[in-house]
Amino acid sequence: MNWNIRSQEVRIVGSEEEDKNGVFPTQVALRMAEEMGVDLVEINETQNPPICRLIEYSKFKYDLKKKQKEAKAKQHVTQMKEIRFGPNTDEHDFNFKLRHAEKFLQEGNKIKAYVHFRGRSIIYKDQGKKVLLEFATALEELAKVEMLPVMEGKRMHIILSPKAIPKKK
Repeated sequence: MNWNIRSQEVRIVGSEEEDKNGVFPTQVALRMAEEMGVDLVEINETQNPPICRLIEYSKFKYDLKKKQKEAKAKQHVTQMKEIRFGPNTDEHDFNFKLRHAEKFLQEGNKIKAYVHFRGRSIIYKDQGKKVLLEFATALEELAKVEMLPVMEGKRMHIILSPKAIPKKK
């Protein structure tokens, strides 16, 4: 800003007056800013010559913070939701958990569905895999399979992610 700009020349953009846009020596640009009662603010220093704007610095900082706040409010953080099954999960329980999964996917969250094997039920790995694949096929309209069923310790899990995040009303 102002005297802290070290470049010999600057490109001024976004000025209301057309004759004040263009490439100027830094000293001339600083005088123009002084005459208008505003600051010479460096917008992009990586360009050659650096891009500057003739504006009030406090207003520039305020607008920048406002834009960052709006961008932060619009972003969606994806969460991983977990749904647990047993190797012998009943059809009613399966449908109940399926409805929860649909809701999670519509919110834009990922799902980690897993079958937890307890004690001797580990011998029913094929049933656990069947439950997870049935779960994935039931959700194929809303989700895509990110990772096929994998055995990890006493759990077999599958990861599903939403196909498209729907717009919130």
